[in-house]
Amino acid sequence: MAKPVRVRGLTEQEGQKLQRIVRRGSTSSVQFRRAMMLLASAGGSTILVIARVVQADEDTVRDVIHKFNEMGLACLNPRWAGGRPRFLDRKDEDFVVQTAATRPTVLGKPFTRWSIRKLADHLRRNRARPVLIGREALRCLLARRRISFQRTKAWKESPDAAFDAKVARIEYAFAFDEFGPLGIRPTAGSCWAEQSQPDRLSATYRRTHGITYFHGCYSVGDDQMWGINRRRKGIDHTWAALKTLRAARPDGAPIYVILDNLSAHLNWRIRRWADRNKVELCFTPTYAPWANPIEAHFGPLRQFTLANSNHPNHTVQTRVLRAYLRWRNKNARHPDVLAAQRRERARIRSERSIRWGGRPLSTAA
Repeated sequence: MAKPVRVRGLTEQEGQKLQRIVRRGSTSSVQFRRAMMLLASAGGSTILVIARVVQADEDTVRDVIHKFNEMGLACLNPRWAGGRPRFLDRKDEDFVVQTAATRPTVLGKPFTRWSIRKLADHLRRNRARPVLIGREALRCLLARRRISFQRTKAWKESPDAAFDAKVARIEYAFAFDEFGPLGIRPTAGSCWAEQSQPDRLSATYRRTHGITYFHGCYSVGDDQMWGINRRRKGIDHTWAALKTLRAARPDGAPIYVILDNLSAHLNWRIRRWADRNKVELCFTPTYAPWANPIEAHFGPLRQFTLANSNHPNHTVQTRVLRAYLRWRNKNARHPDVLAAQRRERARIRSERSIRWGGRPLSTAA
């Protein structure tokens, strides 16, 4: 049996960026759909499931995954362009990119950042390697080589010593997470309409309905998703969700639940109940909630139930969410395909030296 196509192991930064695009949306529909494909593949979904979620051809999903494995997050912005040949050769372009990525102070300039005008003037007056390029051509070159004008940001890496071990455990299991807050207000989105005549939603300035949180559960093996809306996050609601997952396997076999490090998930009473009921809580690494497989399915949930909506109250909003989940589960994969995927997962799990993503686990000396 051929090895299934899936993304390589995500780095922490890659996972966080993909999760941010899927949860918050993007101005580019191509970037949003491709991020959803990659995050779903990292969560264990197969090509067929991903193609159904994003409404794309299976070969398109495979191409995106292969490109990500080759070039990383650069595949989110495909280069679809043509035009006449460029006047600068490859070495000149590399020199321009290297200069743009170097702080001006290092080159003896009395400013901390380049503008397009200052950079073009510096390149033209450079005695060692003068490059004659206009401001618009320079802007296009930098955009083509993925050099953009960005704000300086702080960053942090996960200090979790068990990062790789926790990511490796995320395989055939249930996933649980909260999605929200969900308010009652007109939410912008996109839909088909006559050109220059978009659909309009009336604004509201009095929001007296409060908020809710969608507590979602996802079965990785069966590709089924369900959930309930609550007024808040809390230990009692997390406990109720875990009991629902335990009831989904009445045979008493051990189950694995993937969830993040929210304080409501780490309570000692929940941990003690889980130990007594053969429920293993698989926590994602610190600062890496993107590793939860359910994250890839929150994007479509937001796009098709909340975006472009104006629900009058939480009752209607909850009814719409449940209607979408019924439609989604009804259009899940064929049982024969599910059985084949279970066999494949069992085979991969039996190879203890291989983790999800294809990277070998580090062995102790």
